[in-house]
Amino acid sequence: MVLEDTLKEIKSNALSRLGPDFLAAAERSIEELRKSGVVEKFAKVGQMAPDFEASNAKGNSICLTSLIDRGPVVISFYRGRW
Repeated sequence: MVLEDTLKEIKSNALSRLGPDFLAAAERSIEELRKSGVVEKFAKVGQMAPDFEASNAKGNSICLTSLIDRGPVVISFYRGRW
């Protein structure tokens, strides 16, 4: 099974469990975000990121420019603190 098929299956399973009220609320929220103009402010593929300093997964402070000096950088956002 290719990734696209796997993702479609996951989405289908989730949608069947969430119920119509949740789905309607989610659709309203998505539409409000689209109308707000915030989507146009999202970073685009290939767009240069501004320099920043943040904590990595181990809690160490890192600076984007110091990473770029070593090669390409992938920035991954995740929710939570474990």
